[in-house]
Amino acid sequence: MATPKKRTSPVRSGNRRRNIGLTLPATEVCPACASVKVKHHVCIVCGQYKGREVIKREMPAVSKRK
Repeated sequence: MATPKKRTSPVRSGNRRRNIGLTLPATEVCPACASVKVKHHVCIVCGQYKGREVIKREMPAVSKRK
């Protein structure tokens, strides 16, 4: 069986493993405006969190597509 001639440096092994822990943040649908938002964060569209208005925002005009 082959053995490595030189030790693998921490940078090289880190570069190989750098994408192992990357995941997308968990998302959910906002109950107030039905837009996608990050869990446990204020909705960036309507400004609500847990059913109460945290940031004063006007609701955008929703265009109905045909």
